Amino acid sequence: MSVLWEMFPQHVIARGSDVLWPACSPDLSVCGYFLLGYFKSKVFISKPRITAELKQRIKDEIAAIPEQMTRRVMENLGAVFEK
Repeated sequence: MSVLWEMFPQHVIARGSDVLWPACSPDLSVCGYFLLGYFKSKVFISKPRITAELKQRIKDEIAAIPEQMTRRVMENLGAVFEK
């Protein structure tokens, strides 16, 4: 590992490295586990052809997320990290 740190100072993300990695990293968020895939399947089902249409589809789908779904996602994610 020291070879990597020497070759790429301030660029290696690992335990004990000099790069601070935020606790709320997108790699560990609910979006990374579920919501982005969910949105992609919902937004692109209509095959938007222009940027304005894509943006509107995204806004519509965000507004349409059932509250119960977001609760279940958060509960399930918590269960994954408790294991």
